[in-house]
Amino acid sequence: MKITLKDGKVVEYPEGVTPEEVARDIAPRLAKEAVVARVNGRLWGLNQPLVEDATLEFLTFEDEDARLVYRHSTSHVLAQAVKRLYPEARLAIGPAVTDGFYYDFDVPRTFTPEDLERIESEMEDIIAADLPIERFELSRDEALELVGGDGENYKVELISGLGPDEVISFYRQGEFTDLCAGPHVPSTGRIKAVKLLSVAGAYWRGDERNKMLQRIYGTSFPKASLLKEHLFRLEEAKRRDHRRLGFELDLFSFHEAGPGFPFFHPRGMVLRNELERFWREEHTKNGYLEIRTPIILRQELWERSGHWDHYRENMYFTTIDDEKYAVKPMNCPGGILVYRSKLHSYRELPIRLGELGLVHRHELSGVLHGLMRARCFTQDDAHIFCRPEQVEEEIVRIMDLTEYFYRQVFGFDYHVELSTRPEKSLGSDEIWESATAALRRALEERAVNYKVNEGDGAFYGPKVDFHLRDCLGRTWQCGTIQVDFQMPEKFELEYVGEDGQRHRPVMIHRVIYGSMERFIAILTEHFAGAFPVWLAPVQVRILPITDRHAAYAQEVTEALLRAGVRAEFDGRNEKVGYKIREAQVLKVPYMLVIGDREAESRTVAVRHRTAGDLGSMELNDFTGRLVREIGTRAR
Repeated sequence: MKITLKDGKVVEYPEGVTPEEVARDIAPRLAKEAVVARVNGRLWGLNQPLVEDATLEFLTFEDEDARLVYRHSTSHVLAQAVKRLYPEARLAIGPAVTDGFYYDFDVPRTFTPEDLERIESEMEDIIAADLPIERFELSRDEALELVGGDGENYKVELISGLGPDEVISFYRQGEFTDLCAGPHVPSTGRIKAVKLLSVAGAYWRGDERNKMLQRIYGTSFPKASLLKEHLFRLEEAKRRDHRRLGFELDLFSFHEAGPGFPFFHPRGMVLRNELERFWREEHTKNGYLEIRTPIILRQELWERSGHWDHYRENMYFTTIDDEKYAVKPMNCPGGILVYRSKLHSYRELPIRLGELGLVHRHELSGVLHGLMRARCFTQDDAHIFCRPEQVEEEIVRIMDLTEYFYRQVFGFDYHVELSTRPEKSLGSDEIWESATAALRRALEERAVNYKVNEGDGAFYGPKVDFHLRDCLGRTWQCGTIQVDFQMPEKFELEYVGEDGQRHRPVMIHRVIYGSMERFIAILTEHFAGAFPVWLAPVQVRILPITDRHAAYAQEVTEALLRAGVRAEFDGRNEKVGYKIREAQVLKVPYMLVIGDREAESRTVAVRHRTAGDLGSMELNDFTGRLVREIGTRAR
């Protein structure tokens, strides 16, 4: 049997050899660090025999697929521990997720923090026992007999839902067996550092009509040091949680009167308005024309656009004068109607229409998450109508503008993903191939490394997504570029070409912030509420030491306000140390302390929120320095 390794080397082994045995022959360290193999492109357990010629690659914990296998194996250890301690528990599902895993249980008790400690201790015992994890397959009848005899009704339902040709496989470790497609690590001892994090409620199969189960979340790593770093990042993420900071910094709030609908406070509006002002400035420089379209439009428009067939479960509806209307979940049909309002010449194209448009989408209450996942949000949309030969140039221009926003202004690293045609979509294969090829060529022209997500495009066209990486290493999908040949066809969009004939334009959908609300949440967590000065709701607080310094402090405040600085006078009868601490809690970038010396010399004592005391300055010098810092949008 011939095995082709990743470097192209071909080695021969007898049939039935396992990837782990091959790894051990290559290097003992590889056999120790490998988590799973990839055999002929498929993930394959290290202890799973090879039965034919194959290409073989070994994946370590550094690889995302390997991390998912490692953590899914840990979820089986969790389930085994729960069954040992609570035999009455019924098993549901236990997948790996980003940075961890969970398992859902139906158990007649509420898990407490003390229970999680007991379960985690039992998991450590299972890991120490280094139990082999073995795969076996059963027929449908045998599988149903196995899980039905144990009273595992959720597993019975899962097996019953499998297709007639699907392989039904199980994994056994010690006394514990679970239905699973796999693969897994070879033994429980391969798992090193484990931590159970929390417990929450979860409906079976995500359907609120089903029973509420208990979901235990956890994570695992091959080294205790990696787990320690991860737990630190989790604590830091809690400290930076935008919902907590939004309350503490008085930026926004949520209320029972409108679950999922954010309320922006005056300070939050300052932040939002600065982001919008920057957006407008840069888009004007780049040839965009701003529009605004209605929030409610006739249902027939959404039927024509395809949203009715592909998106109506996420939409809100109303009736006006006995006619059906929909609240817009996307801005594109409105932009199309603006384009259609008159006939265009090829000389006008590309036409770039930008819109900060408020959209509404019905999200289940269980997935709402502050500004990250809300039911209404403002998208910084733009719809570009261009000739086919202009598509690639426009995509490159969008990528350049996105680079400027993300990396140069806000300091984010990011990666790019290309998503291709989904199963539920509109249009011919030829049109989809043309649109996808245009995106590929633009990415390659800018020498952008990108990942391909097969079948994850929008229903009307392929897309490129931009995923920001924040200071904690988390990634957030924000910007997107979508090439659309479908909407121009559906709405019969036209332009008059150089030949005097009418032609169909191509439509490019794009956002950079993604949604204003979500981007504000990301910025809040990235900067831990300590926004760059140009974004800070209050840029300077003026702190008189006593009442006799208040008159000059007011003069300073008024001078800064005239210079366009967001200055705030704090004349409360409190000690200056208390005022400084409070300003630091509110993340105010600069504090000006005014005492006898400052009042007499007409200067200000400058403090920075992180650097501390910067010494005494002439007011004009400080103002000039601050105005320059704001004007350059320095981080």
